[in-house]
Amino acid sequence: MITLTDETLRASFTNATRREVADLTLPAGFDDLDWASLDLLGWRDPKYARRAYVVVPVGDEVVGVVLQQGTAAPRSRAQCTWCQDVTLPNDVAFFSARRSGAAGRAGDTVGTLVCSDFQCSANVRVAPPVAYLGFDVEAAKASRVEALRERAAGFVGAVQNGV
Repeated sequence: MITLTDETLRASFTNATRREVADLTLPAGFDDLDWASLDLLGWRDPKYARRAYVVVPVGDEVVGVVLQQGTAAPRSRAQCTWCQDVTLPNDVAFFSARRSGAAGRAGDTVGTLVCSDFQCSANVRVAPPVAYLGFDVEAAKASRVEALRERAAGFVGAVQNGV
């Protein structure tokens, strides 16, 4: 992922008001993040119980999205839409995001099920079980990393373009 500063991170938000951007709390340890191991940066705001943020690389830029966690919890173990982790016991939560522009001002939102603490980058790097003799574990991990990037960027695209 592209290395971000406080200013570039705040400037990346596409669906946030000026006040939301000014009020956001940076993730703990922001200055010490290992950007090379991140496919996206997601965190919860400690000041607002149900607010979270995600910053996703899209092409040569990064796009930030303000998320709101749903109040209801899934009745059974849900699968994260982005990392599609089925083996780790991560909690998954429903998050919605206002769309950008006029659609968002009119109340239009888009939602997704995501790991509640945004562990997706770590999850896709866990070695999958060997499926058959000659199974290429490293190629499978690389495929999972690329799929995570595409799904997260697709969500951001839906927020930006209303698609």
